[in-house]
Amino acid sequence: MVGLAYDDPKWEQLLDQVTYEELCNLIGVGYHGTIHLDSVSKPETHDENGPQGFSANLTDLTGNAITLCAYTDENIMAATWNVELMEELGEHIGEDGLWAGYSGLYGPAMNTHRTAYAGRNFEYYSEDGFLGGKIAAAEVKGIQSKGVYVFLKHFALNDCETNCRAISTFVNEQAIRELYLQPFEHAVVDGGAYCVMNAFARVGVIWTGAHQGLMTDVLRGEWGFKGMVLTDYFMGGLYQDADIQIRNGNDFCLSPMGGG
Repeated sequence: MVGLAYDDPKWEQLLDQVTYEELCNLIGVGYHGTIHLDSVSKPETHDENGPQGFSANLTDLTGNAITLCAYTDENIMAATWNVELMEELGEHIGEDGLWAGYSGLYGPAMNTHRTAYAGRNFEYYSEDGFLGGKIAAAEVKGIQSKGVYVFLKHFALNDCETNCRAISTFVNEQAIRELYLQPFEHAVVDGGAYCVMNAFARVGVIWTGAHQGLMTDVLRGEWGFKGMVLTDYFMGGLYQDADIQIRNGNDFCLSPMGGG
């Protein structure tokens, strides 16, 4: 199947061999990887955080994590104004992933700095969407050149860390397009990113993972994205709904036990 066009009819034949139970598990159990599928001999994959390279060694408390390089935060990456250097850095991150046995990276992170006090500014490139987007596109190219896919995050309008779960952000479409989506657009259109992770936030009153305008009309329609979209950590509950997200362009849940 390698090399077939995205719309080749053989993909439909392959998907028809996947059982309903397998498909439910594939969608519902996406915690740091994807499950194996016996029906089509799909292997299990392993993905790891984060925006400064594979950071399992920074967050694992068992002492069993593989030690990898922790690169500089994304503010400093953007401050270089050097797309060639960032593509080379991306190549090194891709090599790290191959060496450690990871298929994908939960990063780079793309959101725009709105204030100096935002909780995740160290993960995001810049207050300037054009600069952040160009640096991100170069890093994405470098990482994916080694066969490691990236999850751009957090798509979109993840403007704060405090109370980020289900916060409603009200903003007009012009500002969304010109400011907050611009880094993601460059990383998808210019960088060719294969994967996206959505945000906990709501756009207005609609959760990003269930927002058709964001996930389907813009990402897949206008930008031509053909990859897969993952939720941020999936808790189900009041507003994260697996059924609604699948209907509106999301693909699977960052959940260790299945989406509800």
